[in-house]
Amino acid sequence: MSKNYELDNVDLKILEILRDDAKKPFTEVAKKVHVSQGTVHVRMNKMEEAGIIEKTTLKLNYGKMGFDITAFIGIYLEKSALYEQVLGKLKGIPEIINIHYTTGNYSMFVKIHCRDTNHLKEVLHEKMQQVEGIERTETMISLEESLDRNLKLAD
Repeated sequence: MSKNYELDNVDLKILEILRDDAKKPFTEVAKKVHVSQGTVHVRMNKMEEAGIIEKTTLKLNYGKMGFDITAFIGIYLEKSALYEQVLGKLKGIPEIINIHYTTGNYSMFVKIHCRDTNHLKEVLHEKMQQVEGIERTETMISLEESLDRNLKLAD
């Protein structure tokens, strides 16, 4: 299968429906898109092979699981050449759920979930700031997530 798969409007509609509820049966998706269940299945496989669909995940409510702090941390690297080394170490910290290599003030920007402020302090001081290559960090605690959505793909 070609990695240059061209999405059409049917693919976009399938993705829109499953993006909102990945557990929705292909039979229901097919009815909404006005194609057969087999067409949905084949197109989903093609989009996976092309790398358009990378994985299917669950969206967890971390607050209800005891992780009451969400924080964003801007990381200043000693040298940008240390990015890969630092990235490898940060991937080993389970509280970190997103890592971005960025332009602007920070070299890297991460999102973490912690149980409370003591846990946050532990992650920052005992884990992140001990990583060789990190010069310093700046932490922003999220007070509320007001929007979390995917891009709208179909009309």
